[in-house]
Amino acid sequence: MIPTFLGITLVCFSLTRFLPGGPVEMRLMRMKGLAAQGEGGAAAAAQVKQVSAEYRKELEKQFGFDKPILRQYWDWLVVNRMGLKLASYDYPDRTAWQLIRDRIPVSLWFGVISFLLTYLLCIPLGIVKALRHRQAFDAVSSLLVFAAYAAPSFALAMLLKMVFCGTMDGLPDLFPIGGLSSDFGLPPTTFEFLLDRAWHMALPVACYVAGSFAMLTLMMKNSLLDQISADYVRTVIAKGATRRRAVWFHALRNSLIPIATGFGSMISLLFAGSIIVETVFEIPGMGRLSWDALVGRDYAVFLALLALTSVFQLIGNLISDIAYIIIDPRIDFARK
Repeated sequence: MIPTFLGITLVCFSLTRFLPGGPVEMRLMRMKGLAAQGEGGAAAAAQVKQVSAEYRKELEKQFGFDKPILRQYWDWLVVNRMGLKLASYDYPDRTAWQLIRDRIPVSLWFGVISFLLTYLLCIPLGIVKALRHRQAFDAVSSLLVFAAYAAPSFALAMLLKMVFCGTMDGLPDLFPIGGLSSDFGLPPTTFEFLLDRAWHMALPVACYVAGSFAMLTLMMKNSLLDQISADYVRTVIAKGATRRRAVWFHALRNSLIPIATGFGSMISLLFAGSIIVETVFEIPGMGRLSWDALVGRDYAVFLALLALTSVFQLIGNLISDIAYIIIDPRIDFARK
C-alpha cells in the first residue's frame, strides 16, 4: 500500500507542477484581465506584462514552486500532511482540510446509503436470478439490469429530473430539483429531518446505485451459477443433501468471493462522491468540490482530495483481501 500510495501521489503531484495553466498562470491571467478592464486598457495590460516576470517569481515563491520538485513533494506530504494544512488557492482564509471536512458528511450520507442498498439488493437478486436461470423472472430482471447498466449516470440523472421534478409540463413534481435539505422555519424534529433528507436523496441515490447495482447483480448470478455446476456441489447432493442445502450452505459462500472485490471501489465512493451526480443535483459533496478545485486549478485542494481518495481505495483493497480469507479459509496470502 505504501509504495502504491507514494507512486500515485508523486506522479499526480509532478503533473500539477509541469502542466500549463497552474495557479501561477491563473493568478497572472486574472491580474491581466482586471488591468485590461480598468482604466488604461491596453496600456495597463502592457504594464502588467512588463512586471509579470518579477511577479511570477514572487508567486512561485509564495506557492513554493521555486524549490526542487522532490523538496516540494516532501513538504506537501510530510510538512503539510498530504496538503491538508495548505491554504486553498481560491479561498486563502481556509485550508484544504477545512473545505474537505465540510463536505465529508454530505458524501457519507450518499455513500453509506448507496453501499448498503447496493449489496442488500444485489446479492439477493443475483441469487434469485441464478436459481431461476432462463425463466421469465430472470429474463425480465436482466432486461431492467442491462438498461440501468447501459444508461450513463448523467443521462439517467437528467431523465429522472425531467420525469419526477416537474421540469416538463404534464409531469408530476414529486421530488426536489436539487439540494440536500429544505428550508425549515423552525428547527426540524429528527423524524422531519430524516424524512426531508430521504426526499432529497431519492433520485441522486438511484443514480449512484444504478451502475454498480447492475454489475454486482450479474456478478453474483454468474458466480453462483459457476459454483452450483461445480463438482463438490454435485457430490454434496449425491450424498443425500437437498439442492437447497447444497446451494445455501456450500455454493453461496464460495460465490461471494468475486463480490468482495468490489469493496475497494465502493468504500472509496463513500468519501469521494460522484462528480456528475452531485453537479446535476447541486449537492455540495466531495465530488463537486474536486471538480471545482480541478477546474479552478486549486491544486492544494485537489491533491489533498486525491491523497485521501487513494488512501480509502487502498484500505478498501486491503479489506477485500481480508474478506477473501474470511469467506474462503483456503486462501492464504502468507503461504510461499
